Amino acid sequence: MEKENVISIPLHARRTVVRRQVRDAFFIAAGVCSAGIGLKGFLLPNNFLDGGATGVSLLTEIITKIDLSVLLILINLPFIFIGARQISLQFAIKSALAIMCLAILVHEIQIPPVTSDKLLIAVFGGFFLGAGIGCAIRGGAVIDGTEVLAIAVSRRTSLTVGDFIALFNIILFTVAALLVSIETAMYSMLTYLSASKTVDFIINGIEEYIGVTIISDHSDKIRQTIIDELGRGVTVYKSESGYGKKGAKVHPQDVLFCVVTRLETTKLMLEIEKIDREAFVVQHPIKDTRGGMIKKRPLH
Repeated sequence: MEKENVISIPLHARRTVVRRQVRDAFFIAAGVCSAGIGLKGFLLPNNFLDGGATGVSLLTEIITKIDLSVLLILINLPFIFIGARQISLQFAIKSALAIMCLAILVHEIQIPPVTSDKLLIAVFGGFFLGAGIGCAIRGGAVIDGTEVLAIAVSRRTSLTVGDFIALFNIILFTVAALLVSIETAMYSMLTYLSASKTVDFIINGIEEYIGVTIISDHSDKIRQTIIDELGRGVTVYKSESGYGKKGAKVHPQDVLFCVVTRLETTKLMLEIEKIDREAFVVQHPIKDTRGGMIKKRPLH
């Protein structure tokens, strides 16, 4: 009888998986609690809306008086199935559990209205709901399935994810203006803006990273300056040829790439201009980084 081949997983790998699972569970739990506070303490008692699937649930609750906890599950259910097909089964399971927990929380907890000021309701209701959505995303799940639908649509049409979400919310707020009131729709837009900015803050953090590509005849000197003056790592790409102000270039040239925070871009551009005012520099935002030398190392 042949022995079965058993693939042993290294201990450090198992620990990494367990740590990630605990971290994800913490973020999802925090997200559910925060979203529950936003819904029960601010939006629901005052008939305010948000964007996305949550906004559809709130609008349906206002019109039909069906319990919001039931609507959160029913309206997000199709998005969970789409997520299972488009992203992964694990993502769908985590999202389903997160939405169910949020629905139970919304049904069970009673939070007295925090304020009657409509502006504060819109801003802080959006803040707590956005913090909840952002934390859930950091935990590898969603409690609002609109982005899952947007990803699926973007793969089949010319619309980007951002275009679809914007179009979806324009239609939602237009319907809210017609069925509820224009004032409610306007305050709901403010709630959505507050929530979306909070989601960006939770996911990206305070420091927004910028990727910088530099093409210069003095690339070696610029590379050394970035390392010495900014304490940043630099990746060097080899380019064969190109075309610029001086015509075609056929000789090999180094192209530099580094990642800095937005607050460091001014200093980086200054150092580049000191060396080569004609350098071609391209900047683009980066959602997140891991490893490398993005955190400033001590200079000796």
